[in-house]
Amino acid sequence: MTTAWTPAEFEQQLRSLGRHYHIHHPFQQMMYAGKLNAEQLRGWVANRFYYQVTIPRKDAALLFNCPDREVRRMWIQRILDHDGGPATNHVSNGGIEAWLRLGEACGVPREELLDQRHVLPGVRFAVDAYINFVHYADWREGVCSSLTELFAPTAHRQRLQSWPDHYPWIDNAGLQYFRNRLSEAHRDVDHGLALTLQHFTTCEQQQRALHILKFKLDVLWTMLDAMYLAYVQHMPPYFNIAEAGDE
Repeated sequence: MTTAWTPAEFEQQLRSLGRHYHIHHPFQQMMYAGKLNAEQLRGWVANRFYYQVTIPRKDAALLFNCPDREVRRMWIQRILDHDGGPATNHVSNGGIEAWLRLGEACGVPREELLDQRHVLPGVRFAVDAYINFVHYADWREGVCSSLTELFAPTAHRQRLQSWPDHYPWIDNAGLQYFRNRLSEAHRDVDHGLALTLQHFTTCEQQQRALHILKFKLDVLWTMLDAMYLAYVQHMPPYFNIAEAGDE
């Protein structure tokens, strides 16, 4: 590639990376097929919560780096969507609260989500890599890293369609997070994609954008690698090392 893509061609290239989205991971495939047991599903909810509570901090770092007032005025809505508050008009008062209710519906007490006792090291490393990237990157690169939202509505729809049939023991009210995100994700995609198409216009910049989006896809995939190893293969961290004092 020696010349830049047109905006339409560039968008197509970005969307083509959806083949690496984590809905194709074996752990997610098991989830949608109803093959996870309660412990495995609770493990996913608890580990994914670490990602959820990190998102508003990531967006705050992006805002700090962004000198564009109009972008900040739009982007701040993402923080409100997750953190909640009187102006967000959420049924569940924000995405973090909605995820806490999801945890409770699945049998994970909110205090166990909040104290992060179930977070696997691999999940923590992957999520921390994401927030560190956005913290130190140019704000436009931070915007680009959010574009896994291009593929998120499919994941939310799959959960809403499959969970009631496969996991009827979960209170349907606990799925409100996924309902909220169906509309929020489309709005966020429109904004983030428009900014990316506007600011990544040269051949070099567009290639950089693809690398950034692939990095974010790697983060999401790596989180599931850690969960699959721990909850499906029964190989959590240090599983083969005897604790001190053991015979």
